[in-house]
Amino acid sequence: MKIRLEKIKLNILNMHTRMPFKYGIAELTVVPHLFLSAYVAVGGKQVRGIASEGLLPKWFTKNPDTSYKQEILEMIDVVKHAAAAGIELGDCESVFDFWYQVYSDQKAWGQKENIPGLLSGLGVSLLERAVIDGYCRAVETPFLEALRSNAFQIELGRIHKQLQGHSPDKLLCLSPTAEIKVRHTVGLVDPLRTSDISIPETVNDGLPQSLEACIAAYGLRMFKIKIWGHVQKDVQRLTAIGDICRKANIETFGFTLDGNEHFDNAEKFIAYWDEISRCQELSEFFQHLLFVEQPIDRKNALSPDTAELFSNWRTKPLLVIDESDSDISSVRTALACGYNGTTHKNCKGVFKGIANACLLNHLKTQDTGATYILSCEDLSNVGPVALLQDLLVANILGIEHLERNGHHYFKGLSMYSQAVQAAVLKAHNDLYRMHDGGFAVLDIQNGKVRLDSLTKFPFGYGLALEPNEFTAEEAWEYASLFE
Repeated sequence: MKIRLEKIKLNILNMHTRMPFKYGIAELTVVPHLFLSAYVAVGGKQVRGIASEGLLPKWFTKNPDTSYKQEILEMIDVVKHAAAAGIELGDCESVFDFWYQVYSDQKAWGQKENIPGLLSGLGVSLLERAVIDGYCRAVETPFLEALRSNAFQIELGRIHKQLQGHSPDKLLCLSPTAEIKVRHTVGLVDPLRTSDISIPETVNDGLPQSLEACIAAYGLRMFKIKIWGHVQKDVQRLTAIGDICRKANIETFGFTLDGNEHFDNAEKFIAYWDEISRCQELSEFFQHLLFVEQPIDRKNALSPDTAELFSNWRTKPLLVIDESDSDISSVRTALACGYNGTTHKNCKGVFKGIANACLLNHLKTQDTGATYILSCEDLSNVGPVALLQDLLVANILGIEHLERNGHHYFKGLSMYSQAVQAAVLKAHNDLYRMHDGGFAVLDIQNGKVRLDSLTKFPFGYGLALEPNEFTAEEAWEYASLFE
Protein backbone atom coordinates (compact mmCIF):
# COMPACT_ATOMS: atom_id res chain seq x y z
CA MET A 1 0.00 0.00 0.00
CA LYS A 2 1.47 3.33 -1.10
CA ILE A 3 2.45 5.83 1.55
CA ARG A 4 3.35 9.48 1.29
CA LEU A 5 4.65 11.93 3.88
CA GLU A 6 2.93 15.26 3.36
CA LYS A 7 4.19 17.43 6.22
CA ILE A 8 5.55 17.34 9.75
CA LYS A 9 5.15 19.44 12.85
CA LEU A 10 7.67 19.68 15.70
CA ASN A 11 6.80 20.59 19.27
CA ILE A 12 8.96 20.70 22.39
CA LEU A 13 8.25 20.14 26.07
CA ASN A 14 11.04 21.13 28.47
CA MET A 15 11.74 18.56 31.17
CA HIS A 16 13.76 18.80 34.38
CA THR A 17 15.35 15.85 36.13
CA ARG A 18 14.62 15.18 39.79
CA MET A 19 18.35 14.65 40.35
CA PRO A 20 21.42 14.87 38.08
CA PHE A 21 22.06 12.02 35.65
CA LYS A 22 25.75 11.64 34.79
CA TYR A 23 26.55 9.52 31.75
CA GLY A 24 29.99 9.60 30.18
CA ILE A 25 31.12 13.20 29.74
CA ALA A 26 27.66 14.69 30.33
CA GLU A 27 25.49 15.48 33.33
CA LEU A 28 21.80 15.96 32.62
CA THR A 29 19.52 18.25 34.64
CA VAL A 30 17.29 19.72 31.89
CA VAL A 31 16.33 18.40 28.47
CA PRO A 32 13.99 19.34 25.61
CA HIS A 33 11.61 16.50 24.71
CA LEU A 34 10.84 16.69 21.00
CA PHE A 35 7.51 15.53 19.52
CA LEU A 36 7.32 14.85 15.79
CA SER A 37 3.86 14.73 14.22
CA ALA A 38 3.93 13.18 10.75
CA TYR A 39 0.95 13.79 8.48
CA VAL A 40 0.86 10.91 6.02
CA ALA A 41 -1.37 9.62 3.28
CA VAL A 42 -1.82 5.84 3.28
CA GLY A 43 -3.82 4.47 0.35
CA GLY A 44 -5.42 7.89 0.04
CA LYS A 45 -6.35 8.10 3.74
CA GLN A 46 -4.97 11.08 5.66
CA VAL A 47 -3.64 10.31 9.17
CA ARG A 48 -1.25 11.66 11.76
CA GLY A 49 1.42 9.61 13.52
CA ILE A 50 3.49 10.73 16.49
CA ALA A 51 6.97 9.95 17.80
CA SER A 52 9.05 11.66 20.47
CA GLU A 53 12.54 11.67 21.93
CA GLY A 54 14.49 13.47 24.63
CA LEU A 55 17.35 15.39 23.01
CA LEU A 56 20.16 14.28 25.30
CA PRO A 57 23.46 16.04 24.52
CA LYS A 58 26.85 14.31 24.48
CA TRP A 59 25.55 10.86 23.58
CA PHE A 60 25.11 10.99 19.82
CA THR A 61 28.52 12.61 19.33
CA LYS A 62 30.48 12.53 22.63
CA ASN A 63 32.22 15.67 21.43
CA PRO A 64 33.82 17.50 24.40
CA ASP A 65 34.34 20.66 22.35
CA THR A 66 30.70 21.53 21.59
CA SER A 67 28.22 23.20 23.93
CA TYR A 68 24.95 21.61 25.00
CA LYS A 69 23.13 24.28 23.01
CA GLN A 70 25.06 23.47 19.83
CA GLU A 71 24.33 19.77 20.19
CA ILE A 72 20.61 20.20 20.85
CA LEU A 73 20.17 22.54 17.89
CA GLU A 74 22.10 20.11 15.71
CA MET A 75 19.78 17.28 16.79
CA ILE A 76 16.79 19.34 15.71
CA ASP A 77 18.47 20.10 12.38
CA VAL A 78 19.03 16.42 11.55
CA VAL A 79 15.37 15.72 12.27
CA LYS A 80 14.34 18.52 9.94
CA HIS A 81 16.63 17.25 7.20
CA ALA A 82 15.24 13.73 7.43
CA ALA A 83 11.69 15.11 7.27
CA ALA A 84 12.48 17.22 4.21
CA ALA A 85 13.98 14.17 2.50
CA GLY A 86 10.89 12.15 3.36
CA ILE A 87 8.49 14.75 1.98
CA GLU A 88 10.50 15.05 -1.23
CA LEU A 89 10.12 11.30 -1.89
CA GLY A 90 6.41 11.54 -2.67
CA ASP A 91 4.64 8.19 -2.99
CA CYS A 92 6.55 5.15 -1.72
CA GLU A 93 5.64 1.50 -2.18
CA SER A 94 5.69 0.65 1.53
CA VAL A 95 6.65 1.91 4.97
CA PHE A 96 9.92 -0.01 4.71
CA ASP A 97 10.65 1.45 1.28
CA PHE A 98 9.99 4.94 2.64
CA TRP A 99 12.34 4.32 5.59
CA TYR A 100 15.11 2.82 3.47
CA GLN A 101 15.12 5.73 1.01
CA VAL A 102 15.15 8.33 3.79
CA TYR A 103 17.91 6.40 5.59
CA SER A 104 20.03 6.27 2.41
CA ASP A 105 19.55 9.97 1.71
CA GLN A 106 20.30 10.96 5.30
CA LYS A 107 23.40 8.78 5.44
CA ALA A 108 24.82 10.32 2.25
CA TRP A 109 24.06 13.83 3.52
CA GLY A 110 25.57 13.08 6.92
CA GLN A 111 28.78 11.80 5.39
CA LYS A 112 29.03 14.85 3.13
CA GLU A 113 28.46 17.23 6.06
CA ASN A 114 30.71 15.22 8.42
CA ILE A 115 27.81 14.44 10.76
CA PRO A 116 28.27 11.24 12.81
CA GLY A 117 26.02 8.38 11.72
CA LEU A 118 24.46 8.00 15.15
CA LEU A 119 23.38 11.64 15.07
CA SER A 120 22.08 11.72 11.50
CA GLY A 121 20.27 8.46 12.23
CA LEU A 122 18.30 10.11 15.05
CA GLY A 123 16.39 12.15 12.47
CA VAL A 124 15.56 9.04 10.47
CA SER A 125 14.43 7.08 13.51
CA LEU A 126 12.05 9.76 14.76
CA LEU A 127 10.47 10.09 11.34
CA GLU A 128 10.35 6.31 10.95
CA ARG A 129 8.47 5.89 14.23
CA ALA A 130 5.93 8.60 13.43
CA VAL A 131 5.27 7.14 9.97
CA ILE A 132 4.90 3.63 11.42
CA ASP A 133 2.38 5.03 13.90
CA GLY A 134 0.49 6.80 11.10
CA TYR A 135 0.43 3.72 8.91
CA CYS A 136 -0.88 1.48 11.70
CA ARG A 137 -3.62 4.01 12.38
CA ALA A 138 -4.56 4.23 8.72
CA VAL A 139 -4.90 0.48 8.23
CA GLU A 140 -6.31 0.02 11.76
CA THR A 141 -3.76 -2.67 12.54
CA PRO A 142 -1.58 -2.79 15.68
CA PHE A 143 2.18 -2.86 15.15
CA LEU A 144 2.54 -6.50 16.24
CA GLU A 145 -0.06 -7.71 13.76
CA ALA A 146 1.46 -5.61 10.98
CA LEU A 147 4.83 -7.21 11.71
CA ARG A 148 3.37 -10.72 11.73
CA SER A 149 1.83 -10.22 8.30
CA ASN A 150 4.82 -8.15 7.10
CA ALA A 151 2.44 -5.36 6.15
CA PHE A 152 5.43 -3.00 6.33
CA GLN A 153 7.02 -5.09 3.52
CA ILE A 154 10.34 -5.36 5.35
CA GLU A 155 13.10 -6.68 3.10
CA LEU A 156 15.69 -8.04 5.50
CA GLY A 157 18.13 -8.79 2.69
CA ARG A 158 18.49 -5.08 1.94
CA ILE A 159 19.95 -4.65 5.44
CA HIS A 160 21.78 -7.97 5.94
CA LYS A 161 22.47 -9.95 2.76
CA GLN A 162 22.54 -13.29 4.59
CA LEU A 163 18.86 -12.77 5.40
CA GLN A 164 17.82 -12.58 1.75
CA GLY A 165 14.51 -14.38 1.33
CA HIS A 166 13.73 -14.39 5.06
CA SER A 167 10.89 -12.46 6.68
CA PRO A 168 10.59 -11.21 10.28
CA ASP A 169 7.78 -13.61 11.15
CA LYS A 170 10.12 -16.55 10.46
CA LEU A 171 13.05 -15.25 12.52
CA LEU A 172 11.25 -13.59 15.43
CA CYS A 173 8.98 -15.33 17.91
CA LEU A 174 6.44 -12.47 17.75
CA SER A 175 4.74 -13.72 20.90
CA PRO A 176 5.60 -10.95 23.34
CA THR A 177 5.51 -11.65 27.05
CA ALA A 178 3.06 -9.98 29.41
CA GLU A 179 5.90 -8.47 31.45
CA ILE A 180 9.57 -7.65 31.15
CA LYS A 181 12.41 -7.26 33.65
CA VAL A 182 13.72 -3.79 34.38
CA ARG A 183 17.50 -3.38 34.47
CA HIS A 184 17.99 -0.41 36.76
CA THR A 185 20.61 2.20 35.89
CA VAL A 186 23.19 3.00 38.54
CA GLY A 187 24.57 6.31 37.30
CA LEU A 188 28.05 7.56 38.04
CA VAL A 189 26.93 10.03 40.71
CA ASP A 190 23.84 8.17 41.92
CA PRO A 191 23.80 7.66 45.71
CA LEU A 192 24.13 4.01 46.64
CA ARG A 193 22.82 4.24 50.19
CA THR A 194 20.24 6.60 51.63
CA SER A 195 22.76 7.57 54.28
CA ASP A 196 25.03 8.85 51.49
CA ILE A 197 22.55 11.60 50.61
CA SER A 198 23.14 14.96 52.24
CA ILE A 199 20.18 17.08 53.25
CA PRO A 200 20.67 19.60 50.39
CA GLU A 201 20.79 16.71 47.87
CA THR A 202 17.70 14.94 49.18
CA VAL A 203 14.82 14.77 46.70
CA ASN A 204 11.55 15.01 48.61
CA ASP A 205 9.08 13.86 45.98
CA GLY A 206 8.07 10.50 47.40
CA LEU A 207 10.12 8.48 44.91
CA PRO A 208 13.18 6.39 45.87
CA GLN A 209 16.53 8.08 45.34
CA SER A 210 19.33 5.77 46.50
CA LEU A 211 20.07 2.37 45.01
CA GLU A 212 19.09 0.58 48.21
CA ALA A 213 15.79 2.49 48.31
CA CYS A 214 15.07 1.63 44.67
CA ILE A 215 15.72 -2.07 45.34
CA ALA A 216 13.29 -1.98 48.25
CA ALA A 217 10.62 0.01 46.39
CA TYR A 218 10.72 -1.78 43.04
CA GLY A 219 11.95 -5.28 43.93
CA LEU A 220 14.85 -4.90 41.50
CA ARG A 221 16.94 -7.89 40.44
CA MET A 222 18.71 -6.51 37.35
CA PHE A 223 21.16 -3.61 37.19
CA LYS A 224 23.17 -1.61 34.69
CA ILE A 225 26.19 -0.12 36.40
CA LYS A 226 28.16 2.68 34.82
CA ILE A 227 31.88 2.48 35.49
CA TRP A 228 34.51 5.21 35.71
CA GLY A 229 37.26 3.25 33.97
CA HIS A 230 39.62 3.51 36.97
CA VAL A 231 40.28 0.21 38.71
CA GLN A 232 40.55 1.50 42.29
CA LYS A 233 37.52 3.75 42.00
CA ASP A 234 35.40 1.06 40.35
CA VAL A 235 36.42 -1.70 42.75
CA GLN A 236 35.31 0.41 45.70
CA ARG A 237 32.00 1.26 44.09
CA LEU A 238 31.22 -2.23 42.77
CA THR A 239 32.07 -3.73 46.16
CA ALA A 240 29.60 -1.37 47.80
CA ILE A 241 26.90 -2.32 45.26
CA GLY A 242 27.55 -6.00 45.93
CA ASP A 243 27.19 -5.38 49.68
CA ILE A 244 23.86 -3.62 49.13
CA CYS A 245 22.56 -6.55 47.08
CA ARG A 246 23.58 -9.01 49.80
CA LYS A 247 21.99 -6.97 52.57
CA ALA A 248 18.79 -6.77 50.53
CA ASN A 249 18.83 -10.60 50.42
CA ILE A 250 18.99 -10.64 46.63
CA GLU A 251 20.29 -14.08 45.74
CA THR A 252 19.38 -14.27 42.07
CA PHE A 253 20.36 -11.12 40.19
CA GLY A 254 22.30 -9.99 37.17
CA PHE A 255 24.11 -6.86 36.10
CA THR A 256 25.79 -5.32 33.10
CA LEU A 257 28.65 -2.82 33.07
CA ASP A 258 28.51 0.25 30.88
CA GLY A 259 31.97 1.37 29.81
CA ASN A 260 30.68 4.62 28.28
CA GLU A 261 33.69 4.69 25.91
CA HIS A 262 36.08 5.40 28.77
CA PHE A 263 38.97 3.53 27.10
CA ASP A 264 40.78 5.02 24.13
CA ASN A 265 41.62 1.63 22.67
CA ALA A 266 41.31 -2.11 23.23
CA GLU A 267 44.77 -2.38 24.79
CA LYS A 268 43.78 -0.05 27.64
CA PHE A 269 40.48 -1.83 28.23
CA ILE A 270 42.16 -5.25 28.28
CA ALA A 271 44.68 -4.03 30.87
CA TYR A 272 41.84 -2.60 32.98
CA TRP A 273 39.76 -5.75 32.73
CA ASP A 274 42.62 -8.12 33.48
CA GLU A 275 43.28 -6.17 36.67
CA ILE A 276 39.75 -5.63 37.94
CA SER A 277 38.53 -9.14 37.11
CA ARG A 278 41.30 -10.58 39.34
CA CYS A 279 40.24 -8.56 42.39
CA GLN A 280 39.35 -11.04 45.11
CA GLU A 281 36.73 -8.76 46.68
CA LEU A 282 34.74 -8.82 43.42
CA SER A 283 35.04 -12.52 42.61
CA GLU A 284 31.59 -13.46 43.92
CA PHE A 285 29.92 -10.33 42.54
CA PHE A 286 31.35 -10.84 39.04
CA GLN A 287 29.68 -14.24 38.84
CA HIS A 288 26.49 -12.26 38.18
CA LEU A 289 27.96 -10.24 35.27
CA LEU A 290 25.98 -10.57 32.04
CA PHE A 291 28.05 -8.46 29.61
CA VAL A 292 30.06 -5.27 29.21
CA GLU A 293 28.70 -2.51 27.00
CA GLN A 294 30.80 -0.20 24.79
CA PRO A 295 34.00 0.12 26.83
CA ILE A 296 36.09 1.47 23.93
CA ASP A 297 35.84 4.88 22.31
CA ARG A 298 33.75 4.68 19.13
CA LYS A 299 36.73 5.89 17.08
CA ASN A 300 38.60 2.64 17.84
CA ALA A 301 35.92 0.20 19.00
CA LEU A 302 35.59 -1.44 15.58
CA SER A 303 39.14 -0.98 14.32
CA PRO A 304 41.38 -3.73 12.89
CA ASP A 305 43.64 -3.35 15.95
CA THR A 306 40.69 -4.06 18.24
CA ALA A 307 39.72 -7.10 16.20
CA GLU A 308 43.26 -8.47 16.38
CA LEU A 309 43.60 -7.92 20.14
CA PHE A 310 40.18 -9.41 20.85
CA SER A 311 40.95 -12.49 18.77
CA ASN A 312 43.87 -13.34 21.06
CA TRP A 313 42.17 -12.44 24.35
CA ARG A 314 41.24 -15.68 26.09
CA THR A 315 39.59 -14.14 29.17
CA LYS A 316 37.46 -11.65 27.24
CA PRO A 317 34.04 -11.01 28.83
CA LEU A 318 30.89 -10.93 26.72
CA LEU A 319 30.85 -7.57 24.94
CA VAL A 320 28.29 -5.51 23.02
CA ILE A 321 28.48 -2.20 21.20
CA ASP A 322 26.15 0.73 21.70
CA GLU A 323 27.54 4.10 20.62
CA SER A 324 29.44 2.34 17.82
CA ASP A 325 26.16 1.11 16.35
CA SER A 326 25.90 4.00 13.90
CA ASP A 327 25.01 2.15 10.71
CA ILE A 328 22.84 -0.74 9.57
CA SER A 329 26.03 -2.74 9.01
CA SER A 330 27.57 -1.97 12.42
CA VAL A 331 26.44 -5.19 14.08
CA ARG A 332 28.16 -7.29 11.39
CA THR A 333 31.38 -5.32 11.83
CA ALA A 334 31.15 -5.74 15.60
CA LEU A 335 30.71 -9.51 15.35
CA ALA A 336 33.73 -9.70 13.02
CA CYS A 337 35.74 -7.75 15.62
CA GLY A 338 34.93 -10.19 18.40
CA TYR A 339 31.91 -8.59 20.05
CA ASN A 340 28.86 -10.69 20.89
CA GLY A 341 26.22 -8.31 19.61
CA THR A 342 24.70 -4.88 19.92
CA THR A 343 22.02 -2.88 21.67
CA HIS A 344 18.57 -1.80 20.63
CA LYS A 345 17.16 1.65 21.17
CA ASN A 346 14.32 3.03 19.06
CA CYS A 347 16.43 6.16 18.55
CA LYS A 348 18.79 3.97 16.51
CA GLY A 349 15.96 2.68 14.34
CA VAL A 350 13.00 0.31 14.57
CA PHE A 351 13.57 -1.55 11.31
CA LYS A 352 17.29 -1.64 12.03
CA GLY A 353 16.56 -3.24 15.41
CA ILE A 354 14.22 -5.77 13.82
CA ALA A 355 16.82 -6.69 11.21
CA ASN A 356 19.55 -7.00 13.87
CA ALA A 357 17.36 -9.28 15.99
CA CYS A 358 16.62 -11.42 12.93
CA LEU A 359 20.32 -11.62 12.05
CA LEU A 360 21.39 -12.67 15.53
CA ASN A 361 18.60 -15.26 15.76
CA HIS A 362 19.64 -16.59 12.36
CA LEU A 363 23.28 -16.84 13.46
CA LYS A 364 22.25 -18.72 16.61
CA THR A 365 20.81 -21.47 14.43
CA GLN A 366 24.03 -21.58 12.39
CA ASP A 367 26.38 -21.76 15.40
CA THR A 368 24.68 -23.09 18.51
CA GLY A 369 27.91 -22.90 20.52
CA ALA A 370 28.34 -19.16 20.10
CA THR A 371 26.76 -16.43 22.24
CA TYR A 372 24.91 -13.65 20.44
CA ILE A 373 23.38 -10.76 22.35
CA LEU A 374 20.80 -8.15 21.52
CA SER A 375 20.27 -6.02 24.60
CA CYS A 376 18.02 -3.03 25.11
CA GLU A 377 19.44 0.12 26.67
CA ASP A 378 17.82 3.40 27.67
CA LEU A 379 18.31 7.05 26.79
CA SER A 380 16.21 8.33 29.70
CA ASN A 381 13.02 7.48 27.85
CA VAL A 382 9.78 8.82 29.31
CA GLY A 383 6.16 8.37 28.32
CA PRO A 384 3.61 8.68 27.10
CA VAL A 385 4.99 8.09 23.58
CA ALA A 386 8.74 7.38 23.42
CA LEU A 387 8.90 4.97 26.36
CA LEU A 388 5.84 3.00 25.29
CA GLN A 389 6.99 2.59 21.70
CA ASP A 390 10.43 1.54 22.90
CA LEU A 391 9.03 -1.02 25.34
CA LEU A 392 6.74 -2.44 22.67
CA VAL A 393 9.50 -2.97 20.11
CA ALA A 394 11.98 -4.39 22.65
CA ASN A 395 9.42 -6.91 23.87
CA ILE A 396 8.53 -7.98 20.35
CA LEU A 397 12.23 -8.50 19.61
CA GLY A 398 12.32 -11.07 22.41
CA ILE A 399 14.54 -9.08 24.77
CA GLU A 400 14.15 -10.45 28.30
CA HIS A 401 15.40 -7.50 30.31
CA LEU A 402 16.02 -3.88 29.46
CA GLU A 403 17.68 -0.88 30.99
CA ARG A 404 15.19 1.72 32.19
CA ASN A 405 16.08 4.99 33.86
CA GLY A 406 13.63 7.65 32.70
CA HIS A 407 11.35 6.86 35.63
CA HIS A 408 14.31 7.24 37.99
CA TYR A 409 15.68 10.58 36.83
CA PHE A 410 12.32 12.21 36.08
CA LYS A 411 9.34 12.62 38.42
CA GLY A 412 6.98 10.24 36.66
CA LEU A 413 4.71 12.03 34.19
CA SER A 414 4.40 15.12 36.38
CA MET A 415 5.64 17.33 33.54
CA TYR A 416 2.32 16.70 31.74
CA SER A 417 -1.14 18.03 32.51
CA GLN A 418 -3.49 16.12 34.77
CA ALA A 419 -5.63 15.39 31.70
CA VAL A 420 -2.73 13.71 29.88
CA GLN A 421 -1.80 11.72 32.96
CA ALA A 422 -5.40 10.59 33.44
CA ALA A 423 -5.52 9.45 29.81
CA VAL A 424 -2.31 7.46 30.25
CA LEU A 425 -3.68 5.78 33.39
CA LYS A 426 -6.91 4.90 31.61
CA ALA A 427 -5.21 3.36 28.56
CA HIS A 428 -2.22 1.81 30.36
CA ASN A 429 -3.23 0.95 33.91
CA ASP A 430 -1.01 -2.13 33.69
CA LEU A 431 2.09 -0.02 33.04
CA TYR A 432 1.36 3.11 35.10
CA ARG A 433 -0.22 3.84 38.46
CA MET A 434 -1.13 6.99 40.36
CA HIS A 435 1.44 7.90 42.99
CA ASP A 436 0.32 9.10 46.41
CA GLY A 437 1.81 12.46 45.45
CA GLY A 438 -0.80 12.90 42.72
CA PHE A 439 1.20 12.11 39.58
CA ALA A 440 1.40 9.06 37.29
CA VAL A 441 4.45 6.82 37.65
CA LEU A 442 5.76 3.68 36.02
CA ASP A 443 4.46 0.71 38.01
CA ILE A 444 7.47 -1.51 38.68
CA GLN A 445 6.68 -4.56 40.79
CA ASN A 446 9.06 -7.41 41.60
CA GLY A 447 11.55 -5.79 39.25
CA LYS A 448 9.19 -5.98 36.26
CA VAL A 449 6.69 -3.91 34.30
CA ARG A 450 3.56 -5.24 32.63
CA LEU A 451 3.11 -4.59 28.93
CA ASP A 452 -0.24 -6.11 27.92
CA SER A 453 -1.79 -2.81 26.90
CA LEU A 454 0.94 -1.86 24.43
CA THR A 455 -0.05 -4.39 21.75
CA LYS A 456 -3.67 -3.21 21.67
CA PHE A 457 -2.99 0.17 20.11
CA PRO A 458 -1.57 1.20 16.71
CA PHE A 459 1.99 1.76 17.92
CA GLY A 460 2.33 1.47 21.68
CA TYR A 461 0.58 4.48 23.19
CA GLY A 462 -3.20 4.48 23.58
CA LEU A 463 -4.18 8.07 24.28
CA ALA A 464 -5.22 10.90 22.00
CA LEU A 465 -2.20 13.08 22.66
CA GLU A 466 -2.14 16.58 21.20
CA PRO A 467 1.50 17.75 20.81
CA ASN A 468 0.29 21.22 19.79
CA GLU A 469 -0.24 21.78 23.51
CA PHE A 470 3.54 22.06 23.74
CA THR A 471 5.79 24.79 22.37
CA ALA A 472 6.13 24.91 18.59
CA GLU A 473 9.76 24.21 17.67
CA GLU A 474 10.08 27.42 15.70
CA ALA A 475 9.04 29.41 18.80
CA TRP A 476 11.17 27.43 21.24
CA GLU A 477 14.39 28.91 22.62
CA TYR A 478 17.26 27.12 24.31
CA ALA A 479 17.22 29.62 27.17
CA SER A 480 13.71 28.46 28.09
CA LEU A 481 15.21 25.28 29.53
CA PHE A 482 16.55 27.28 32.47
CA GLU A 483 13.48 29.39 33.24
